[in-house]
Amino acid sequence: MSTAETSDSTSASAPTLAHTGPYFFCGIGGSGMLPLALIVKARGYDVEGSDRSLDAGRTSGKFDFLRARGIRLHSQDGSGLTNKSQLLVTSAAVEDTVPDVVTARALGCAEVKRPQLLAQLVNSAKISVAVGGTSGKSTTTGMIAWILYATRRDPTVMNGAVMKNFVAGDFPFASAIVGEGDIFVSEVDESDGSIALYQPTIAVLNNIALDHKSMDELRRLFTDFVSKAQVAILNLDNDETRALASQVKHPNALTYSLTDTDADFSISDLITQADGQSCMVTEKSTGERQRICLQTPGRHNLSNGLAAIATARACGLSLREATTALMNFVGIRRRLEVVGTAKDITVIDDFGHNPDKIAATLSTLHQFAGRLLVMWQPHGYGPIRQMKDQLIEMFARELGPQDVLLMPEPAYFGGTVDRSMGSSLIAEGVTARGKNSQSFPDRDTCGDRLVELANPGDVIVVMGARDDTLSEFAADVLKRVGDKEF
Repeated sequence: MSTAETSDSTSASAPTLAHTGPYFFCGIGGSGMLPLALIVKARGYDVEGSDRSLDAGRTSGKFDFLRARGIRLHSQDGSGLTNKSQLLVTSAAVEDTVPDVVTARALGCAEVKRPQLLAQLVNSAKISVAVGGTSGKSTTTGMIAWILYATRRDPTVMNGAVMKNFVAGDFPFASAIVGEGDIFVSEVDESDGSIALYQPTIAVLNNIALDHKSMDELRRLFTDFVSKAQVAILNLDNDETRALASQVKHPNALTYSLTDTDADFSISDLITQADGQSCMVTEKSTGERQRICLQTPGRHNLSNGLAAIATARACGLSLREATTALMNFVGIRRRLEVVGTAKDITVIDDFGHNPDKIAATLSTLHQFAGRLLVMWQPHGYGPIRQMKDQLIEMFARELGPQDVLLMPEPAYFGGTVDRSMGSSLIAEGVTARGKNSQSFPDRDTCGDRLVELANPGDVIVVMGARDDTLSEFAADVLKRVGDKEF
């Protein structure tokens, strides 16, 4: 069993940052920016920020939450940057023409991209766990976080989604937790190539599939990611990751699989139910077996659970500790999240946005009764150009004969992106493959159509990424079907 090195380290327990002055997060409401800002603030640094969603009056609760934690917020007009001692933190979505960037450069402020700042925390931690892969990063990160927290390892965790186990009355946006222990856990992104910045103690690789980059580039990035780590956690059920494992031959690899009993962690005696699943987990090196009951449905979540268990073992926990803690994991916000049921119509809110994620959600839901009415909002125009053929093929394969796919135009929050390819390309392609698919110019029209089509027994699935208002949309659809007369 490979265990992360915890001695002979010169790093302090708490990760360190290069900049000791004030921080200004431009786009602070983003899923990757908000938790990072919370961690930096909790480490004692002065933090301010801006966001165009704040200026537009969207998702006000999120910004009230940040203010309550002592983070000052400004309009994204450059007014929050007043001193060259401020470090400007930006995401990939922030363009050079944004007033905050223009003002910061006029003042002579230092600048850093979000992944560069996160890499400082990951690389300076005594024990760091970086969770990578095309799909399942947020859920796996949340599972690892809960296991470590429940077993009193007091980790610091940076996640791109809200971890429901950590949500409290005054802490609804629990995508980050700050502990005093030695372990720093973070999901890391390959979409902009920034995964190359990380040098983790433990690298978790769930899967490799087409998303933001070509397969050749993804293979190179993930090979480098795994090779630099002291311990590699690898999914043998994904063909690309299995091939990478065979090629890299990492000396401290721990593998997991739902089907291959030669993996270091495997399962047997699987029982699937509507509200979860249970199985026996076997650790090959010791022969130990422990039963686990997961509250999250879907084979993809069972795979994520094995990744989390393998990671916990690499951190020195026993198999019993890991499996027992994981049984109390309740999930991630917007991952197959049931919004509610009205008039025997269930509404589900889901983050699915690439072919693998969407397929996993649809496959899980098809295990149970009910026609699926799917409203998928693409998370940008670029992904349609990158994944058009794969998306059409996936929907044509995964949609049932009675299912309906509805698509508004992609999420767009400004900027210079090419918008020549829209949702109609996907809808027309799926229709040509014999499935029921329709596109609309806006999301409100999709909502009207969902309510019109909905009948008792149906399951409405609201899917998409990078747009927090999708949850509000799903809640509104639930209310409207509840008011509908049949």
